[in-house]
Amino acid sequence: MSVLPFDKSVRLQGKSIVLRAATPEDAEFVLALRSDPAKTRFLQPVQAELQAQRDWLARSYADPQQLYCVICAPDGERLGLVRLYDPQGDSFCWGSWLIQDGAPHTTAIESALLVYRHALQLGYQRSHFDVRIGNHSVIRFHTAFGARDTRRTATDLYFTIDRQAIDAALHRFRRYLPTESQP
Repeated sequence: MSVLPFDKSVRLQGKSIVLRAATPEDAEFVLALRSDPAKTRFLQPVQAELQAQRDWLARSYADPQQLYCVICAPDGERLGLVRLYDPQGDSFCWGSWLIQDGAPHTTAIESALLVYRHALQLGYQRSHFDVRIGNHSVIRFHTAFGARDTRRTATDLYFTIDRQAIDAALHRFRRYLPTESQP
């Protein structure tokens, strides 16, 4: 099966959240979340200027090789961010994952499940990503999903997760997805 490009018109409907493509209109929210030092200590810094963020979001939206999503509550309240990008054959990368304080406690797991389910629907069979050394809660999260540490540098751990582990995670955590999307 060939892999499809990332479609910006998609709305990924979860049980209690929705993922939708980020647009330049989300720049203020993105900048506020990406400028929070407690949230972003393990992410690349961003230019702290609103117009620069709008410009980056416009470029991201136009790029079929990535899908930068706003995680929303059903009423549209913005809860976080997540990005799918760097397709390499049947593998995709995901990250830039931030959840706002006060978001429902299931937001992280549900957003991860939606990312994986959507990627499988597009034809991806595995994922690759990196996590900063020291980001223990995210490392534990990914290993609980079945990701394997494949290499490390002085600053990052590199992971892969294959189709079998993704399917197992989708099944294991299916209670966090709408009934009709359960495997």
